[in-house]
Amino acid sequence: MITLIDYNAGNLTSVRRALTHLGIPSQVSADPETVRRADKIIFPGVGAAGAAMTTLRQRGLDSALKEAFAAGTPILGICIGCQIILDYSEEDDTECLGLLPGKTVKFRPETSISPKNPLSPSTNPLLKIPHMGWNAVSVLQPHPLLRHLRSGDEFYYVHSYYPQPADPAHTYAQTEYGIPFPAAIGKDNLFAVQFHAEKSGAVGLRLLENFAQW
Repeated sequence: MITLIDYNAGNLTSVRRALTHLGIPSQVSADPETVRRADKIIFPGVGAAGAAMTTLRQRGLDSALKEAFAAGTPILGICIGCQIILDYSEEDDTECLGLLPGKTVKFRPETSISPKNPLSPSTNPLLKIPHMGWNAVSVLQPHPLLRHLRSGDEFYYVHSYYPQPADPAHTYAQTEYGIPFPAAIGKDNLFAVQFHAEKSGAVGLRLLENFAQW
């Protein structure tokens, strides 16, 4: 049984629908005791870091997540669930969970120009923020959740911020959008992706299936 954490962030329905399609049993819960006792946890979400952390703290889910991580429970973070596992987010100047050392930073116009093109306004326009759409992932190191996935596989993104782990060894895959940024990060029993696995077709379903087997 996979427990999806309910903290008033969007996208829970899409994630649960993807798990149901795969035949993987799941439940949605805002109860910290249920999270502490969970076999596996998915920490998904669409929204802002400040509001997300406020709700997590109000419901006692921040402590439950920390305890589950310390106990070795497999955890998968998706989108904002990838960002607020770090120490800090520039979005809303937010202190986050600190499960993985690092911070979440914003795409900035001066860094959102593709280095592949000449520095010319006609050939090198500023990239749009938020980053929205399909982008290829480059696998940097193997991980059980990336099994059967290859560099060049495309995943779906919607975000204006991206994770920046303190230790490069915690980055398992990256994507380029003007600059290279971590697309998949992790440590021990924690793995998180900036893209939306539940909206990424067959490759996203493969990652969710890998998590269920992890």
